[in-house]
Amino acid sequence: MNTFDVAVVGAGMVGAALALALAREGFDVAVIEPRAPKPWSTQDEVDLRVVALAPSSVELLGRLDVWNEIAAARASAYRRMRVWDALAPGELQFDAADEGRAALGWIVENRLIQSVLWQALQREARITLHFPAKVAATDATDDRRTLKLDDDSAIAARLVVAADGAASALRDLLGIVARDREYGQRAIVAHVATERAHESTAWQRFLPGATLALLPLADGRCSIVWSAPDAEAARLLALDDDAFRAELGAAFDFRLGRITATTPRASFPLRMQLAERYLAPRFALIGDAAHAVHPLAGQGVNLGLRDVEELCAVLVEARGARRDFAAVSVLRRYERRRHSDNTLSAHAFDAIQRVFGSEAIPVAALCGAGLSLVDKVAPLKRAFARHAAGR
Repeated sequence: MNTFDVAVVGAGMVGAALALALAREGFDVAVIEPRAPKPWSTQDEVDLRVVALAPSSVELLGRLDVWNEIAAARASAYRRMRVWDALAPGELQFDAADEGRAALGWIVENRLIQSVLWQALQREARITLHFPAKVAATDATDDRRTLKLDDDSAIAARLVVAADGAASALRDLLGIVARDREYGQRAIVAHVATERAHESTAWQRFLPGATLALLPLADGRCSIVWSAPDAEAARLLALDDDAFRAELGAAFDFRLGRITATTPRASFPLRMQLAERYLAPRFALIGDAAHAVHPLAGQGVNLGLRDVEELCAVLVEARGARRDFAAVSVLRRYERRRHSDNTLSAHAFDAIQRVFGSEAIPVAALCGAGLSLVDKVAPLKRAFARHAAGR
């Protein structure tokens, strides 16, 4: 049986980034993944699923030597952000220039990031890929955890990390409970063309019971994420393109003029999910396997990549001190820091969604006043900007 320092189950953005980060630090890493991502091409239509990468995430990808390839392919920097409420005056604006930065973040297709990371995994000498493969069973001894794969082969590692998503099968095998909160909403995604340029700005408007974001794409279009109650989402999805463009323009207050074109729409259900704990013997959770949050702040992937940075730092420090890097006493530091930050962030996004999505006029008035207050109080505004940037 092959024995590795670390086995990472799941090669999505977060799992692949962790495997690369550890391999670059001299760990021997196994990666188990049920399917390889489809190769990305500039000839492909822009992926409907995009992420807003914070500067901290881009810095991590830069250290992994993959960011330049991603940025050169198709990434869109956004330099400003504008947030406002439909029911009350007041607006919050952020500008990268105020923070002395070139950009607040970058809008990038999920599939592009996954494709570039997968290619980097294949080139890395310290990484052994097992695909297509799934974990069928697992057990631990004092010094290692064994993974039995669905082809009846097995590997062992001093530490196993589950990065296999919100529906993590490995998390369930370990008996770790994840608490769910269904929002009763769906996020509608599409790419749209607008009458006026997007101004390299990320736009977000709070609507009664809903949230609408328009994110700038490299080709001049905008990616929309329209979170609405299930019944309203079903109605919007059923509209023909002309009717949908008209309703979208009105919902966005025509800030960029008319919506002139749209791609076919897709949608996915929204929920908050938090694992009660991140650790088991010789085992840790990262990314969506540990936490799934409301997309209104675009922070889901960024939280996962912060997990990567913290876990990697903990393992490297312990190994440098000649300690057992997979001991629970070592991994507790990772769990304390990331469980706290992820839980606070998830509940903060949940509270924002509840309060700003309220249809009550008095609540909306307070929200509008709150946006104006934050926009005028420089230290408070700066604190929000630094948190969003991963600082």
